[in-house]
Amino acid sequence: MTVYDGPHEHEGPRELEAQVTQWRQYVLRRGTLSPADADELEDHLRGSVDALVAAGLSADEAFLVAVKRMGSLDELSREFAREHSERLWKQLVLTGDSGASDAGTRSRRDLWAMLGAAAGAVASVKVPALFGLTFDGDGSFYTRNFTLFALPWLAAFLAWRRRARPAVVVALVALFVLGALAANVYPLAGDSQSIVVTSVHLPIALWLVVGLAYVADDWRSTRRRMDFIRFTGEWFIYFVLMALGGGVLAAFLFNTFAAIGIVPEAFVSQWLLPCGAAAAVVVAGWLVEAKQSVVENIAPVLTRLFTPLFTAALLAFLVAVVWTSHGIDVEREALILFDLLLVVVLGLLLYSLSARDPLAPPGAFDKLQLALVLSALAIDLLVLFEITGRITDDYGGTPNRAAALGENVVLLVNLAWSAWLLLSFVRRRTPFAALERWQTGYLPVYAAWAWIVVLAFPPLFRYA
Repeated sequence: MTVYDGPHEHEGPRELEAQVTQWRQYVLRRGTLSPADADELEDHLRGSVDALVAAGLSADEAFLVAVKRMGSLDELSREFAREHSERLWKQLVLTGDSGASDAGTRSRRDLWAMLGAAAGAVASVKVPALFGLTFDGDGSFYTRNFTLFALPWLAAFLAWRRRARPAVVVALVALFVLGALAANVYPLAGDSQSIVVTSVHLPIALWLVVGLAYVADDWRSTRRRMDFIRFTGEWFIYFVLMALGGGVLAAFLFNTFAAIGIVPEAFVSQWLLPCGAAAAVVVAGWLVEAKQSVVENIAPVLTRLFTPLFTAALLAFLVAVVWTSHGIDVEREALILFDLLLVVVLGLLLYSLSARDPLAPPGAFDKLQLALVLSALAIDLLVLFEITGRITDDYGGTPNRAAALGENVVLLVNLAWSAWLLLSFVRRRTPFAALERWQTGYLPVYAAWAWIVVLAFPPLFRYA
């Protein structure tokens, strides 16, 4: 990246450098342009800024005018894609000539580190079998502990790749050990609600520990937290694709061997599926790191597609609630469903934020997102009303309802302030960056609540 050494006004070279850095990061996130292309565009941008500053404009004004003159980044991306159409296909190759010896060496090291971490995840899945535990007879154990088999190895790979400091590594180990103790020390019966609550919340807590490994020494950085949000979405896409492929492989393997009188049910259920799932957790993380910008653009497309659909569905549900005057069923399955719905809404919001041009003015899609968030907020309030009523009446409190109550309060606060920031942004009274800072700054709240549920709820409800 070139260093700007042109003329500066007293209004601030630091502010201009920050704007150029933000613009460059956005360009690189688009996926079609390589760092070399970004360098070329940045040189062109800086040259335009120099000329405009020399003509009498302030640094801020010159930057905005220069960006406007460069035109749409989508058009620039298409132009570069036409000239270098072979790049995308080269990016899709897992290994090969990287064009630079240092990059190739690092890529090979990452590959071997990933293979080692994936092997560790596979071994972790099978270690309990040495102590007589089986998937069929000890399902509750594997339900509580499955993320503990895979996520520590993914975190180890990310921490190695980020060259995390010893203090960060110690924190990671301590948190995973704490999660293992919470999952296994409490005397929980097989039919205990606390097992369900722990099995749902422990993966959330541990995934945010993976986030600590991802951001490493930059855990206070809003940009790095947003990068982890992007990583999460891309990891999910890769993992789902591998799961679908693994399902097809398992079906073919089972049926082809069954056709010759061999039924590989034990191999598929005891080895292929659990070991493949654990390894896929690590492999998906490596793919995101190795192939950044290949799948990254899928998430914004899905966001654009599903935001109007979910908005229409939520509005239709609210109309039906008003029309029928029927309360919401707050049994366990319904609570999980509504919480997942609210999480999907937040996911759509987060991914639209991660892919949005921070310099673009508010548009129709921002208003649509505001409608989506307001609809989710209304549903959250209805669910909270029903849960509170059930807890205070003759039914009493249970771990499921208490956890759902807290989760909906946590989501309510996020949705309410997100709606306010979106409204202010649409009305051009709040910058886009405020909404991004709010979402990334709220991640520790999710982590804190998940750990509270995992550590405090079982003894609080007497392991019921």
